[in-house]
Amino acid sequence: MSSSARRIEISQNLAVVEREICLAVEKSNRDRSEITLIAVTKNFPVSDVVHLYDLGLRNFGENRDQEARAKVEEFKKYVADSESSEDQANQVKWHFQGQLQRNKLRSIATWADFIHSLDEERYLLPLQQLSVELEKPISLLLQLSLDLPIRPDRGGVPPEDLIGLGAKIKEHSGLNLQGLMAVAPLDVAPDLAFSALQTISGTFLKAFTDATWVSAGMSGDFAAAIASGATHLRIGSSILGSRT
Repeated sequence: MSSSARRIEISQNLAVVEREICLAVEKSNRDRSEITLIAVTKNFPVSDVVHLYDLGLRNFGENRDQEARAKVEEFKKYVADSESSEDQANQVKWHFQGQLQRNKLRSIATWADFIHSLDEERYLLPLQQLSVELEKPISLLLQLSLDLPIRPDRGGVPPEDLIGLGAKIKEHSGLNLQGLMAVAPLDVAPDLAFSALQTISGTFLKAFTDATWVSAGMSGDFAAAIASGATHLRIGSSILGSRT
């Protein structure tokens, strides 16, 4: 497919997604400005990120460190060589959404503006040390597990442990607690899962009043996530198509 044809395809898909977001927002009596769309670009080339950037998107999500690191560097070269203003370039934010691994923390911290998948206390001290070394704050979301029973292969913190782990983050300077992230279970209707998330996130917000993000909702269930208070949607295939 030519670059121009691919751009048209992405533009049309994005327009459909945007209409669906607006409909869900209106139905939920919310405002579109409350929702941040993160385009999940894993397994897609940097040229697709460029198309999305040119279409106005500024938030991109990746799940694999090695792929993301190379993509971010290549994208930076495009922005540097383009006529984009410095303000526009600085608005671009990269979100890491995959499961964390100890040996990947340093690399992830160099390119990711937000880490959505913190689920273990053992990562906090290394991340704090990286914050000092890299001279940058590291912004974290706690990944809440909505699976019952908990599934280790999917990651996540049990609801009863969220407040305690959130408090541990607050004890580490250089780490910013942004809010919660969740993925709907495979065997539960999204509206039920995200209704539970809304209750849990409401309690969490009372304990951490500045942790306002609720990262939930993907291509198949983002309308349900919006209805239950999601602030950040992680949408890939509906915009970019099926991954190879």
